[in-house]
Amino acid sequence: MTVPPSDAVTQASPTTGSALAFDRLDDDAARALVVSWAAVPRWADAVLAGRPYGSADALAVAADRLARTWTDDEVDAALAEHPRIGDRPVGDGAAAAASRLEQAASADADADTAAALRAGNAAYETRFDRVFLIRAAGRNADQVLAELRRRMDNDDATERLEVAGQLREIALLRLERSVR
Repeated sequence: MTVPPSDAVTQASPTTGSALAFDRLDDDAARALVVSWAAVPRWADAVLAGRPYGSADALAVAADRLARTWTDDEVDAALAEHPRIGDRPVGDGAAAAASRLEQAASADADADTAAALRAGNAAYETRFDRVFLIRAAGRNADQVLAELRRRMDNDDATERLEVAGQLREIALLRLERSVR
């Protein structure tokens, strides 16, 4: 399965009412694209079942609504697709490419901040038994580190909600970049 380049699913114009190219992708290409937003198979199935959307806004609203039903197990499984903050994403797939773009600021942190992120990741993983996930896009390394430190004070239930929310934000950001 090959993920189409993001320009292959771009609308002619978000305001002209033209059909969304995502709606016309074959099922395999569309599934690969949706899974690159978030590796949650049930969600991908539901997003695909909703086609045609007709607009990027309608797709985003539906994807957001459906993402709010993710279970803890689905979120945990999707975390396997996300590298640690501060680590260089590996692989050549769409999800790895998106992670590289999203983590650019935190991946280039100064030595002290990078060391603090590594230590914070280790402490977080020990405390919560999962990788620390945050929508890194739009945040610099110091902001990511501050959020990591703040979230260390969460109880497990609160942190699970934060992780699901961050995964949803990442998925919607990737969706937006893919279809606009």
